[in-house]
Amino acid sequence: MTPQQRRSRPWRPAVVAATVVVTAALAAGPGFAAGPGAVRAADPPAPRPATASTPPATPSPAVTPTPSPTPSPTGPGTGTPAKSGPPFGAYLDYGARGVARIAELSQWLGGADLRVGHTYLPGDRWTNIEGAHGFLDVWADWRAEKDDRMLVLNVPMLERNEAGVSDSGVRTLLRQGAAGAFDHHFKTLARRLVELKAPDTVIVLGWEMNGITYTSRCGPDPEAWKKYWNRIVTTMRSVPGQKFRFDFAPTRGRDAIPWTQCYPGDDTVDILGMDSYDQPSGLTFDQQVKEPYGLQEHVDFAASHGKPISYPEWGLFRNGDNAEYMRRMLAWMDEHRPLYNTLTDYCPHGVWQCRQNPKASEVYRSVLSGRIAEPAPATPEPSKSATAEPTRPAPSPVEVRPTECAPVELGGWVEHWLGGKLCLRFDWWSRDR
Repeated sequence: MTPQQRRSRPWRPAVVAATVVVTAALAAGPGFAAGPGAVRAADPPAPRPATASTPPATPSPAVTPTPSPTPSPTGPGTGTPAKSGPPFGAYLDYGARGVARIAELSQWLGGADLRVGHTYLPGDRWTNIEGAHGFLDVWADWRAEKDDRMLVLNVPMLERNEAGVSDSGVRTLLRQGAAGAFDHHFKTLARRLVELKAPDTVIVLGWEMNGITYTSRCGPDPEAWKKYWNRIVTTMRSVPGQKFRFDFAPTRGRDAIPWTQCYPGDDTVDILGMDSYDQPSGLTFDQQVKEPYGLQEHVDFAASHGKPISYPEWGLFRNGDNAEYMRRMLAWMDEHRPLYNTLTDYCPHGVWQCRQNPKASEVYRSVLSGRIAEPAPATPEPSKSATAEPTRPAPSPVEVRPTECAPVELGGWVEHWLGGKLCLRFDWWSRDR
């Protein structure tokens, strides 16, 4: 996406605890953070899907789910055969709330088979990119409950992923990564997923790399980016027991660099994804299909490389409550049969946890109500050439600002309203002003 198309940061209401927060801020001194950007001592910071900010930690569903009959071979209340389609789901929250809401969204959709769970690793520090203990457990448990479920995990390629690192800084980090400086972080993540019995997780690695938002972007050095991607995949595939599939997922359109210039090669890409929101303002769905590096080129490119497609992120954006976009996008996916799709379900993009899109919500619900997912394709075995242990040179020193912090004790009641403990960061004196 271009800078003019960026999504704005939702804010978390904390009116009840406002006085306490101000008092705590004054007591904590410089470096105190509150609201959506607050660092929690107990939980990792909420990651932002794509170029959007993290949704509020406790959004209310647009429609309170009501008991619906579980569909049989017929659609709910219709007496006609229930329509099957590609596996689908939605991004509902990055943590345990997201897992709980899968069943609620399914109920709202008349018992539809939501087979795909989608979450993001925080990209603030390496310990969280490694899948910090306790963060992935609930998702792995959900995945293990049924054999046909799919866990989709967005994984940043570099820490400080949303810190506005300069192009020169990104270039240096990409080259260090390509030389093996960060292999051990990704091996730790791979081992953790295998230990949690989620070895077939779909890894959306370095998503929206063709844009300018993330430190994991491709533009500053495409060749180093591709080498680094290949190195990460090779490292993770070297872990015994893994069956990962790696999803290369640019944002639709050209953005800062054509996404085809970032494609790392068929040996390390299993799925060719695309993040596709209804934007920019005034762009019709037909234009989204036909534009350079748009929906049609994505499908054609994947077919020419023998790869399945996916839509890890999609939803409404710059054109409001656009029922036509919702109808056309759902039809597009039914026609082109992606391996999976997951709607970004919070405002302004969503239809269940967002009240401002009633027309699109009605379309989404009517099309997918009672939907039965098609059988998921078998996970291909990784090639032997891609599973060899990479040669790891001595890591180059990486200049990274410390991100540790000390928890500020505010009491259980306040922490409940804020969504976790607040932290006083140790690095406040060295931040860019």
